[in-house]
Amino acid sequence: QVQLVESGGGLVQAGGSLRISCAASGRTFGIYVRAWFRQAPGKEREFVADITPTGGTVYADSVKGRFTISRDNAKNTMYLQMNSLKAEDTAVYYCAGRRRTGPLTYRTFDYDYWGQGTQVTVSS
Repeated sequence: QVQLVESGGGLVQAGGSLRISCAASGRTFGIYVRAWFRQAPGKEREFVADITPTGGTVYADSVKGRFTISRDNAKNTMYLQMNSLKAEDTAVYYCAGRRRTGPLTYRTFDYDYWGQGTQVTVSS
């Protein structure tokens, strides 16, 4: 019913920049596509950034000052601009949406919808 599709991943050099996108389609009314997570091989999926329905943002300490989350409501698309990339940023990046209200702790169980992920590889 709701589809999230990430795009824009690829191979970049350390210190470089990359922008990835998440396009939402289907019955998205009442669904807030609002967060990015990432997962490296053998590791837990970790929170990267969240943008509220009114534009407020929250970032993980590991990316604060380097990454910027944004959304274009007219295009129903969310973005993650990644600057000053490091090798440790290498991961599959997932976008996430939320339907429920109530407390939000920026963990995977807080979100109801997920994309398939896009690979970001940073070479040193």
